[in-house]
Amino acid sequence: MPSSLEANDPTISRLIAQETQRQGSKIRLIPSENFVSSAVLEATGSALTNKYSEGYHGKRYYEGQEFIDQIEELAIDRAKDVFGSAHANVQPYSGSPANLAAYLAFCEPGDKIMGMHLPSGGHLTHGWKVSISGKFFNSVQYQVDKETGRIDLDHVREMAMKERPKVLWAGGTAVPRTIDFSAFAEIAKECGALFFADIAHIAGLIAGGAHPTPVGLADVVTTTTHKTLRGPRGGMIMASEEHAKAVDRAVFPGLQGGPHNHTTAALAVALHEAQQDSFKTYAHQIVSNAKALAARLSEHGFELVSGGTDNHLILIDLTNKELPGKVLAKALDRAGIVSNYNSVPYDTRKPFDPSGLRIGTPAVTTQGMGETEMVKIADWMNEVANSVGDEGLQERIAGEVREVCKAFPAPGTSGTCGTSAHTAA
Repeated sequence: MPSSLEANDPTISRLIAQETQRQGSKIRLIPSENFVSSAVLEATGSALTNKYSEGYHGKRYYEGQEFIDQIEELAIDRAKDVFGSAHANVQPYSGSPANLAAYLAFCEPGDKIMGMHLPSGGHLTHGWKVSISGKFFNSVQYQVDKETGRIDLDHVREMAMKERPKVLWAGGTAVPRTIDFSAFAEIAKECGALFFADIAHIAGLIAGGAHPTPVGLADVVTTTTHKTLRGPRGGMIMASEEHAKAVDRAVFPGLQGGPHNHTTAALAVALHEAQQDSFKTYAHQIVSNAKALAARLSEHGFELVSGGTDNHLILIDLTNKELPGKVLAKALDRAGIVSNYNSVPYDTRKPFDPSGLRIGTPAVTTQGMGETEMVKIADWMNEVANSVGDEGLQERIAGEVREVCKAFPAPGTSGTCGTSAHTAA
């Protein structure tokens, strides 16, 4: 008997099935992607999507909130416990709205903000020129050192003291090294800036104790709730009690209407999973896998920005291979290995045809893969890079990849895998 979706909209049903099959049959190395548990999927697809809940616990504009209030309070309490934060707002729709809410809470149009240069690994919402943050605010941006590929904190301090920004950002989308949040906090204090930390990529590593935390150091901490945290697609803001009211007012009514209650419930589930000891093991394994993958790629002559990684992410500069990032990404995809082409620091190529490739280990770690599999993945990548036009080679590797994925099934990608022993929760 067909499902309700299949009977009602067979086209969408077919496309979802095909995407599910794709996710389960390819190695996913995009560092911002992951697999959620079956429990998180179940909460995301629940009847909670039917309910409007503008406002906060005890101060709603709609009746019928007795269960929604409990769900949101659970998500908040679990977030505070996992991250050690005094206050948490779990209503932002995603990471970019969370960052915009932080601006709205503390900044006026035209204020000076300082974040990492996008090609150096920063995020659009940290002041890049095409983003609303670069259009509404006076943005200045620091870059990584050209030789080392790492953040030069002396350079950041010098620029901050000269520019005196209202906000100093730490964090980004392609930062393969540990971020020294303590040093950023000291710089912000010295130049009189508010310190905002964006932990969207590393939230799960922080939750699992595999990366230092900015909580207690930063005035505001923003994050997505998927990526390494392995929750639904959403956002979150953490702050001290001093800043709690300003943050809450910025999210609602300042920027958003009703929260997505199904997402809030799924986040509560993911945070419950993050409270388990198995999540700590998972977070540390992400880093171990990334280091093993990076080491093998280096052996094959791939040039890694900053020379390697401390976290989940590896940024590869393909200039020495005389191979554009887009060309390799597409060849790898045909071979069953999914990555994304990405700019590298001081890139001479255009953003849509850059010199780099960005990869990471959250999804493969969720599947239960370890260092042995990382070595094999690096070997496959090297084979493809050496013969990007060899379709027979790509087809052969794609078949081998499918066999590995069968051995390491991910939740939600087949009728039998469920929440496997490979996944925390």
